[in-house]
Amino acid sequence: MSSISIIGSGFSGLTASALLAAEGKTVTVYEKNDTIGGRARTIQAQGFLFDMGPSWYWMPDVFERYYNLFGHTAADFYELKKLDPGFRVIFGEDDHLDVPEDFDQLCSLFESIEKGSASSLKKFMAQAEYKYKVGMSDMVYFPGHSIKEFMSFSLLKDAINIQLFSSFKNHVRSYFKNPKLIALIEFPVLFLGAMPKDTPALYSLMNYTGLKQGTFYPMGGFGKVVDAFKKIAIDSGVTFKTSENIERFELQNGSISHIRSNGVNIETDAVIASADYYHVEKNLLPKEFRMYDDTYWDKKTFAPSCLIYYLGLNNKVNKLIHHNLFFDENIEEHAEEIYKNKKWPAKPLFYVCCPSKTDPSVAPEGSENLFLLMPIATGLDDAEETREHYYNIMMDRLCKYVGEDIRANIIYKKSYSVSNFINDYNAYKGNAYGLANTLRQTAIFKPKMKSKKVNNLFFAGQLTVPGPGVPPSIISGQIAATELMKHLK
Repeated sequence: MSSISIIGSGFSGLTASALLAAEGKTVTVYEKNDTIGGRARTIQAQGFLFDMGPSWYWMPDVFERYYNLFGHTAADFYELKKLDPGFRVIFGEDDHLDVPEDFDQLCSLFESIEKGSASSLKKFMAQAEYKYKVGMSDMVYFPGHSIKEFMSFSLLKDAINIQLFSSFKNHVRSYFKNPKLIALIEFPVLFLGAMPKDTPALYSLMNYTGLKQGTFYPMGGFGKVVDAFKKIAIDSGVTFKTSENIERFELQNGSISHIRSNGVNIETDAVIASADYYHVEKNLLPKEFRMYDDTYWDKKTFAPSCLIYYLGLNNKVNKLIHHNLFFDENIEEHAEEIYKNKKWPAKPLFYVCCPSKTDPSVAPEGSENLFLLMPIATGLDDAEETREHYYNIMMDRLCKYVGEDIRANIIYKKSYSVSNFINDYNAYKGNAYGLANTLRQTAIFKPKMKSKKVNNLFFAGQLTVPGPGVPPSIISGQIAATELMKHLK
């Protein structure tokens, strides 16, 4: 029976572990932190429960497809609530758009802002739905080994039809002119991808899932989703070991024979590294077994890092809903500072999550749970005084919007940024989301899932295909498990 080691317990590692164990393999997951979940870990403090990372539950079909492999559905593990409004985009003190759950209402909202845009939205969304169904069916499960995967006539035709080779920015502006509508459509790209002009129009599929499928929330928080994946893994026979710091791989004849953790050598037949790709190659492998050098990574465009504040308040806050996007500054300027100029932003956009508006279990009665997130460039110096400076910038605008200074009501406060991502996840330059979804970093242009220099080493996670976000990480784990099973046969 093959013994498989999985490095990291984020969603890709959890997914791969369960699938391999279900095939009869002996699977152990090694996690450097003391809790399972990777970036989706939680914080419990003073009666508050904070999701540390993911807070948007999009692409529910990806979760369901995975659960179904084990005879489950999401309802077996948590209540999935559809949010209405899905989210709010804030343009000023008394100027915001609420995105309704009902698509006909959304069309009416667009029409009220820009004449003729309801018809444009229906056409835009029909195309986005087509991209979603093509891109998220067979194509997204390709391992990205070579262009041959896309060589059938039907897939080449699909690649053209889903606009894999055209600009998201130009695509959006061919349908809409009003800057508010453009900002609403472009926001997922800023937070998870790259400059809209550098992002393939394919990614309007994100608009389909966010605006048409809807925005959901797992009651109890994203930690419930981690619990579900962990339970499936354990039920399948996976063993979890936490506080395990993998120090290096021992190789024999071009294959990993042992992993070294906390000073102990552990025999293994194969490895899936769902930890940071750069870290694994740079720090766990001898130089001659690395596929990518520092120059390769330096040239890559990374999705943002971020500055996060977890805040517990002893009172309720007016005017906020569950998801609130502060787009009261220029999106292009902030994007340039993330992707091109690589500096702390002058006038940042930011996001405020208030899950206690939906879920009373995440805060004491009469209290509020807030999560503030500001996208920033990777590799920045995030000294405490810098964090506090931007905390005050966000709080000034948040307080102005809600009409009261809520600072005095904060009874719990914790920040998290670049250096934390490095310390906790060995994240390259403190990235939060992985590689940006640019054309030159899509599909076959991402780092390879199978090492070309180590026979039994595979990679999974947000630096591999398909890309950043929870659903892509789940898919990445599925692909890695499938590829490893082929190797073992």
